[in-house]
Amino acid sequence: MSEEKDEIATTKLDELVKVYLTIRNQRDRVEAEMKSQMRELEDELNLLEQTFMSTCNESNANSIRTSYGTVIRKLNERYTVNDGDSFRKFILSNGAVDLFEARIHQGNFKEFLKENQADGLPPGVNVMREFTIVVRKPSN
Repeated sequence: MSEEKDEIATTKLDELVKVYLTIRNQRDRVEAEMKSQMRELEDELNLLEQTFMSTCNESNANSIRTSYGTVIRKLNERYTVNDGDSFRKFILSNGAVDLFEARIHQGNFKEFLKENQADGLPPGVNVMREFTIVVRKPSN
């Protein structure tokens, strides 16, 4: 009796996996089509943005109002470090630790934990673990 139940459960699971893979393949096809359309739209938008930038640059304007909306030329700034040691010395000598962003390098931290397993997690660090489901196609 138990073998029969196992066979029914396996058959049902087999069908569910088949349905799952069919849906996932369909989702992937739709996603690929959408990505292609999105790239085309992004290309068109980029061409228009280049035209807007040229117009703003030629007229030396930061904004241009039209009847459909306003074109705004905005300056974005992003700072990067090209000499980490010098920047750390600057931070320490000026007490400017708020210029750092605090985050854990996931790969390095996993390695650190493997090497220091007996010590457990360092103070002030939490771990979040969750299970996920992965379904793979059968290999040939």
